[in-house]
Amino acid sequence: MSDPFVIETADLRKSYGGVEALRGLTVRVPAGSIYGFLGKHGAGKTTMIKILLGMARPTSGRALVFGLPAETEQQSVEIRRRTGFVSEDKDLDDSMTVEEIIRFTRGFYPSWRVDLEQQYLRTFELPLDRKVRKLSRGTRTKLALLLALSRAARLLILDEPTSGLDPAVTEEVLQSLVAHVAREEMTVFFSSHHIAEVDQVADHVAIIDRGRAVIAGGLDDLREGYRRIQLVFDGAAPDVSFRAPGVARVRCEGRVMTVVSSDGAERILEEARALGPRSVDVFPVTLKEIFLETVSSED
Repeated sequence: MSDPFVIETADLRKSYGGVEALRGLTVRVPAGSIYGFLGKHGAGKTTMIKILLGMARPTSGRALVFGLPAETEQQSVEIRRRTGFVSEDKDLDDSMTVEEIIRFTRGFYPSWRVDLEQQYLRTFELPLDRKVRKLSRGTRTKLALLLALSRAARLLILDEPTSGLDPAVTEEVLQSLVAHVAREEMTVFFSSHHIAEVDQVADHVAIIDRGRAVIAGGLDDLREGYRRIQLVFDGAAPDVSFRAPGVARVRCEGRVMTVVSSDGAERILEEARALGPRSVDVFPVTLKEIFLETVSSED
């Protein structure tokens, strides 16, 4: 039976000259998922990816990819063999044409899928005879994605894949990823600071803040667990502390008290109604609201 998790980290830590980039990061990425790794710039996302690919060694903790320890040199080679990677910078040889770089890359991978190569050449409308250095940022991204997907890799790791792209190209790239995962046996792990993109395509998400995963799980489960409860009083909203678990934030503005819950709403509602509000309303919470409630606003 295959491992249900393609990526697993436990208490992963990485320091650079006394500065902690990762501070006990623990995530589990289910096989076949589109896993959004969401965080602000500098949260530790790229450091995590470098460790998974054997480009950096952890200070402590564990990182497994396909059940293999990423910090072991021999095993990291095997991890990279099974993994497609698209960096934020879309590192490609500028001196080659599109056709040349595809042919060059194809020669390194016995499992290369010519059918996927041809499919994405058509879908992305890539100009075979044009030099890579003359491609727009969006076209470079599409080419890098073709090279990664055509390898028939079991895992695709993307580091800020839509950085600097216009909305139309971003939509094309995201929809191509969703369609590919639906057709092929693949797991996608992509880091981003764009909440809307993660919300659009991911089925699992980890929100990382200052080197730690502050939230991780199925996106539908997170949406189901979080609620915004709004209480309106006849006079000023009372200053109270709730005993029920799962209170993420309480904010009072004049007659209105807003409570954000990370553990459903029922137990908090029991306490809230005892305060004698004029009205009580419960609303679903978006991924953006969850992100803003859980990620530190400090620089």
